[in-house]
Amino acid sequence: MIPKKDPKENELIDDAKTWNWIIAGFRVLAEHAIGGVKRFGMVSDKFRNRKDGFDDKIMLISCGLWNYPPAVLLN
Repeated sequence: MIPKKDPKENELIDDAKTWNWIIAGFRVLAEHAIGGVKRFGMVSDKFRNRKDGFDDKIMLISCGLWNYPPAVLLN
């Protein structure tokens, strides 16, 4: 989703401002999720393993751990 640009020398109408605000909220959530997954070293560092499909498994496991509810991890 791309935010709406303001026309030259004019301001955006209220609907476009609201739409941009909604898009910005989704972008923040996406950036936080990407940053959270990158906390796992195998995702953020250079990947040196050469097994086929292993990089996909690492990403799947990292995303699963990031999305796993914290209450379950603590018990």
